[in-house]
Amino acid sequence: MSPSLTVRRIAADQGAVLRELRTASLRDAPYAFGDTLEDALSADAAVFDAAAARHAVSHTGTSFILYTEGHPAGLIGASFESAPARRAFVSALWVAPAVRHLSGGELLLNSAIEWLVGEGATQVYAWVTDANTTAMRFYERLGFVATGDHARSQQQPEQWETLLMRALGEHTKSAS
Repeated sequence: MSPSLTVRRIAADQGAVLRELRTASLRDAPYAFGDTLEDALSADAAVFDAAAARHAVSHTGTSFILYTEGHPAGLIGASFESAPARRAFVSALWVAPAVRHLSGGELLLNSAIEWLVGEGATQVYAWVTDANTTAMRFYERLGFVATGDHARSQQQPEQWETLLMRALGEHTKSAS
């Protein structure tokens, strides 16, 4: 029997869980994210506590956590950039290797998109590191297309990123 997966918006008291998932993602796939494991490990716990508290109530940025059998196993961020464009973004998607085959990435992405739509988004964007071909295929399979924007990572200038976009209609579920 496969383990059950659920996704919930981060709670205000989950700073430690946020830190745990962020450091796990950076250990597993350091090439896939804009920051480094060293940055996450050296950050004070209060930074993660403040982020969790803010993301639990914000209408401009939040996090969703994937659980398997009640244990944290994945993470995604959803946010709006500052005005005037106010484009909607998903970021930092990560699922623990042990449960990747269970479609947790799709569950996280769908939860983030549903929240973004509820906050007024009609399109969602994602910057994906060019070296992360698995993520690129994942997003493309779920309806994202390259916008033509290609830039160096702000945090790691030796890495290049491609901007992907998905138009959102009435149906925000995956095209699986």
